[in-house]
Amino acid sequence: MKVLPSVLLTAALAGTAALAASPGLPLPGPATAPLPELTPEPGRTLPAPPLLPLLPLLPLLPLSPVTVPTPTPTTPTRSTTPLPASRPAPLSSQPSDPLFARQWDLQAIGMPGAWAQVAAGGRGTGVTVAVLDTGFVNSPELAGRVVNGYDFVSDPARAGDGDGRDRDASGVGQFAYHAEVIANLIGAAHDGRGMAGINPQARVVQVRVAGVDGMIAPQDLADGLRWAAGLSVPGAPVNPNPARVLNLSLYADFIPLTGCDARIQAAVDAVTTRGALVVAGAANDGTDAGGYSPAGCRNVLTVTSVTADGRRPGYANWGVAVALAAPGGEPGHGIVASSVSGPGGERTPNGTSFAAPHAAGVASLLFGLKPTLTPAQVRDLLTRTATPFPGGRCDPDPRRSCGRGVLNAEAAVKAVSGK
Repeated sequence: MKVLPSVLLTAALAGTAALAASPGLPLPGPATAPLPELTPEPGRTLPAPPLLPLLPLLPLLPLSPVTVPTPTPTTPTRSTTPLPASRPAPLSSQPSDPLFARQWDLQAIGMPGAWAQVAAGGRGTGVTVAVLDTGFVNSPELAGRVVNGYDFVSDPARAGDGDGRDRDASGVGQFAYHAEVIANLIGAAHDGRGMAGINPQARVVQVRVAGVDGMIAPQDLADGLRWAAGLSVPGAPVNPNPARVLNLSLYADFIPLTGCDARIQAAVDAVTTRGALVVAGAANDGTDAGGYSPAGCRNVLTVTSVTADGRRPGYANWGVAVALAAPGGEPGHGIVASSVSGPGGERTPNGTSFAAPHAAGVASLLFGLKPTLTPAQVRDLLTRTATPFPGGRCDPDPRRSCGRGVLNAEAAVKAVSGK
């Protein structure tokens, strides 16, 4: 049975062939070879969880061989360095960034109206968002607002960087730039270059939990969750940049898809008590999201995808675990985003990977407007202000529900600001 990498709740990562062919980038594989996450498959039954450490993993690797490159040289901000204090950041209701005109997803969730309210009120602070994903890429869209957090991939064979866990969370391998796109969607600057992010005041901590195979061990994810929120993890330094919002565009592998894993549920509960909101993509198997971790866990804001017309694409998971939907696109009409690895500096992927950061970005705006909000209050605000689906449902089959509606940033900001 072919097992696809979970990270990446990415239904079709457009531009990856060009990405692999781009000069100077350490990305493997011939330009004509599709990456293994490109085609969603029906619901998968994974083998029962082995005891950690997770060796050997050969049966779970992608069918095509993967060549692990040397990590891209960067001069990252280290995880031991606190991010700069909150500072004013340009925020425009009509950004001049050249990709903005094509960012249909921002119009779909009412971002111009939300930005106008935040700018008019002169309020809002820079909230820290953790992206638990494929690791750090030095994105110019986040200059001065992103740090190389920590690498929680414990298996050296899957880490691709010569060891297991370490202080360098740099992305390695063919999936390395997945996290960059997620972070750019959340916080890209409004600076007249590239794309416009949802919250250009946000600060981002990149936490690596996915191996070069794009897969995630449950304990690595649980420890990454705790660390991202500022909780202690044995063997790791304390995170000097604890996050209020944790974006997980992924799910845990090596466990049955029958419900939330106990280790991950305990970590979610701990970070929620700490005051951090967990936002997760619903996954791309076109089935019930309730069997996935973290999508099926308590205290998680689980987000599925909708297309430009507010409908659920066939790849997107559904069910009672889903709180709401956000733009995730579909093949041929994805989410436009800046990427240092894309042709012309952009990519247009689609998948629930890219729906989740819309909600995470808006959540960070709400925490910035009112820092006393709790995770439960933000989940409630985002769900009750959601725009109803066209015709009252996202799918003709009422069993395939997508939560309360489509994320509405303008309405959510209005509910917090009282305007």
